[in-house]
Amino acid sequence: MKHLMTLAWASAWSRRLSLGIVVLGIAVSSCLLLLIERVRQDVRASFNASIVGVDLLVGPRSGDIALLLQTVFHIGQVPHTLSWDAYERLGQDPAVAWRVPLMQGDHLRGFPVVGTEASYFQHLRQSDGGALQWREGRAFEGLFEAVIGHEVARQLGLRAGQTVTLSHGLAESADHDHDHDKDHPQAAGLHPNHADKPLRIVGVLAPTGTPQDRTVWVALQSLTALHLDWMGGAPIPGFRIPAEQVRKFNLQPKTLNAVLVGLHQPQQVLALQRRWNTQTGEALQAVMPGVALDALWELIAQFERSLQAISALVIAVGLGGMAGTLLAGLNERRREMAVLRALGASPHHWAGLLCLESLSVTALGLFLGVLALHGLVWGLADWAVSVHGVRLAWRVPSASEWALMAGVMATGWVCGLLPALKAWTMALSDGLMPRS
Repeated sequence: MKHLMTLAWASAWSRRLSLGIVVLGIAVSSCLLLLIERVRQDVRASFNASIVGVDLLVGPRSGDIALLLQTVFHIGQVPHTLSWDAYERLGQDPAVAWRVPLMQGDHLRGFPVVGTEASYFQHLRQSDGGALQWREGRAFEGLFEAVIGHEVARQLGLRAGQTVTLSHGLAESADHDHDHDKDHPQAAGLHPNHADKPLRIVGVLAPTGTPQDRTVWVALQSLTALHLDWMGGAPIPGFRIPAEQVRKFNLQPKTLNAVLVGLHQPQQVLALQRRWNTQTGEALQAVMPGVALDALWELIAQFERSLQAISALVIAVGLGGMAGTLLAGLNERRREMAVLRALGASPHHWAGLLCLESLSVTALGLFLGVLALHGLVWGLADWAVSVHGVRLAWRVPSASEWALMAGVMATGWVCGLLPALKAWTMALSDGLMPRS
């Protein structure tokens, strides 16, 4: 048997170029398959981590998914708002343990600005259930103070103690806004700014791997103060209220985008949701974030399956190429088969060697694919967080990834059966049987 393995290895080495191409194809296709699965898992984990600790999301009626995406993930815009009175009534409900208001509107060089209360940093949780951590500084306590996420600080080179100027309106992307600022330092016209009322950064959150890393938080009163001398999305000509005089005005906002709610007893969530969804008067909507996320995953499930099917097809093409390579070389390996006969090999030994060869080629390609996967995850991690707010995890393969790898190995073995069967029939027809 030792001689058979040595000869089989020598045979494979003599065909290293063709087998190397096959290994490369399997490596690329398996890397693609595993990368899609890794991205799918990490995107879901990042989205789920953004709503840990929140029982209900209350906002204007606009659709569960639309409200969740706009207020938590800053994707899209909900055209309606809820009143401050509704926020006050929500706090009077005995089932509500805490509530955190959210108001959006401005941006810091492309990063969304959220007006809220300092209690936001007490009630929101990380993916493991722990409290949000501070990289430096503290939560805001007064007017014209801001807290920034980790990616905001990293990309813009900011830290606690520095001052920043917000721009009015919502920017589509940080890259677009950077380009715009290069040509128009004051962002005049498209995004007029609040240069007369700069904000001081008092805290920087530690990285969370969620959209929070790309967010700027200020007090609700700060957003109101910034817009006292504005109307219709632009400064009022000839009218200006200095920053030192804004405290003379009522800075309580009249409307909000949404409210994050935590309950004393989470099992009451369905009753409270039904009560707020069916109340008369102001049209409000109470959404369970986890249920809305499940609905979102259902919407994109077909897209995920399409990507997985494409990558599986690429795997099949690669393994089919391996089977074709082995089949094409059988006629050229008759002399090798004769030598194996002289060494005492039977047809099933020859067929077994071909199956072993196909498994070895598949395993080597899969191994290189896993290495490439981890290299891509390591190389794309910063880009994924900075652009999409998703942290790609460099970790041991998950159970679903192990299942995919097992499927690739099983498919590789099946693809080796056809050349093995062909070799069996050739050995029998050529009389290549061991001598008794």
